[in-house]
Amino acid sequence: MRLTNITTKLIIMIVSLSCCQLSANNNDSALATLSQQLNQAHGQVVYIDFWASWCIPCRQSFPWLNKMQAQYQPHGFKVLSINLDHSRALADEFLKQIPANFPVIYDPKGEIARKYQLKGMPSSFIVNRQGEIVSAHVGFNAEKQQSYEQEISALLTPAAANN
Repeated sequence: MRLTNITTKLIIMIVSLSCCQLSANNNDSALATLSQQLNQAHGQVVYIDFWASWCIPCRQSFPWLNKMQAQYQPHGFKVLSINLDHSRALADEFLKQIPANFPVIYDPKGEIARKYQLKGMPSSFIVNRQGEIVSAHVGFNAEKQQSYEQEISALLTPAAANN
């Protein structure tokens, strides 16, 4: 029984690490990596989340983002996150403490952040199936999780998919 628990935990850890994909090469353009991820998510509703290891609300948002990814992925939903730490080690340490079950793009130069003209941390953007930004949020408020989820759910309905 104890061996089964250890095996199960090991499998969960391996799956978590395979889902959490930091850009493999610091020389890769973060914008190119995001573009590739968005192309792969074509036709899906995408939640783009900007975060940093020092951001307390970011720590609070990750469990919710993991839940949304797990719950809505089968319906055409994908979370993409962009880390803005200047040091990759800070992002890695954060992810050891709070794993992500969605792709993470490392953007130490802030290329993507400049393109999206961030106003604060965390910041998020919801992209519909047609690739259009339909919503933006600054900060993460646990009390608003239900309204965030309603926004996502509404975009995943069959009627929204046909618009």
